[in-house]
Amino acid sequence: MLDPLAAVTDAFTSLLFGKVETTRLPVRTSTGQAQAVYLPTAAPGLGDSGVIIGREVYSGKGYIYDPFQLYGQQLPAPHWLVLGESGNGKSALEKTYVLRQLRFRDRQVVVLDAQGEDGVGEWNLIAQQLGITPIRLDPMSAREGGTVLNPLDPAITTTGQLALLRTIIEVATGRGLDERAGFALKVAHAAVLDQYGAASAEGDGNGTGRQPVLTDIVEQLRHPEAESAESMNVDIDDVRAWGLDVALVLDRLIDGDLRGMFDGPTTVGIDLDAPLIVFDLSRIDRNSIAMPILMAIVGVWLEHTWIRPDRRKRIFLVEEAWHIINSPFVAQLFQRLLKFGRRLGLSFVAVVHHLSDVVDGAAAKEAAAILKMASTRTIYAQKADEARATGRVLGLPRWAVEIIPTLTPGIAVWDVNGNVQVVKHLVTDAERPLVYTDRAMTEEGTARELAAEAEAAERAHAAIGTPYADEPYGSPDPSESSASSTSSESTVA
Repeated sequence: MLDPLAAVTDAFTSLLFGKVETTRLPVRTSTGQAQAVYLPTAAPGLGDSGVIIGREVYSGKGYIYDPFQLYGQQLPAPHWLVLGESGNGKSALEKTYVLRQLRFRDRQVVVLDAQGEDGVGEWNLIAQQLGITPIRLDPMSAREGGTVLNPLDPAITTTGQLALLRTIIEVATGRGLDERAGFALKVAHAAVLDQYGAASAEGDGNGTGRQPVLTDIVEQLRHPEAESAESMNVDIDDVRAWGLDVALVLDRLIDGDLRGMFDGPTTVGIDLDAPLIVFDLSRIDRNSIAMPILMAIVGVWLEHTWIRPDRRKRIFLVEEAWHIINSPFVAQLFQRLLKFGRRLGLSFVAVVHHLSDVVDGAAAKEAAAILKMASTRTIYAQKADEARATGRVLGLPRWAVEIIPTLTPGIAVWDVNGNVQVVKHLVTDAERPLVYTDRAMTEEGTARELAAEAEAAERAHAAIGTPYADEPYGSPDPSESSASSTSSESTVA
């Protein structure tokens, strides 16, 4: 309440000069300057430790992701699912992600390369630049000194060998193994192990001088031991009849269209300590039953020979992963591998074109379990109906589902355990000739441009050994000015 003197003074002033109110001059500014007033406009990032993926579209800030850094804090599991139609940037993301992870000394990567160009897998160029020879599984060259992976490799445990044999048969027949056929397989496997003991490729064991192989299992199925039948009080002819179908399936790996790749001792000299191991599966028909069988054998073989408690962080990247997730029997093997590998620092990366290929298949239950373990999901452009189906399965927010059909190549929706952002993937000039391998569908196949790519690849080879933390990034968008691109190239390469 005003005192009497102040009230009289205010009334007299108003009478002489009128009512005076304080006014402030307007301030003119730009959105770039005023954005500091509205700090909550940008979603929180994932931290600043890991590898650079690109830029968050709405805020423009860098997007950094690393499952090993985030595991246990923001991620309950280090596994990653990549979805999207062809031509939208999945392959470029995989390759740059692997190249950037390999700059850390404690990282190791295995890639199952199921796609190819010019007679080799699409990871062949990256392997060459790193001085690595891909492990090429090819039934046409297996008998001529090609790579062989032995399902009965002594490095695999007895239980693992039997589980793998069962999976091969179940995938090939499309049904579970019944009790009688399973018994015939079990006694044949036990008899082979009794015969060869701990035989290895070096010739130790019970003097046999070699590893047990699939041919030995087939022979035991055709000519079972009498002791096996007597132990179960059954006739020897019954055991032989129970194992006949099993023998016929395994014979396909010995004398059929998959011959040579799995019916001998494991090839000596496979370097499991290399930073990058590429299994080139491009010579195998992707639509045949051979692909899931092959992936099952490679997966179990790696589980027992590659994953070790040595504190290294390992990444297992599988292209055409629907071959794994869409088969109940193969999915069960990989589900165990994912659970087991989490304790030993394994991040599983599955690349799939359409989620409907998986969730509507015969292995819907197993697929759901594997998808649940993938705490990171990256979704590139899809058609509207596919985007809605993907959103329902993955629990994406409505705004993300609506934006997926409008995404342009290189931009994807990232869902990292509920942290959903739209990210533009950036490729440096040094990486560009290594990750874009679809020359057959572009106009970049001329001799002059191929020579330019070769020259750029040589510069990339020199740049691969330098940590990204010490390098500025290349041009964020190929459509930006040539001056910016030139400056970026000279700095990075």
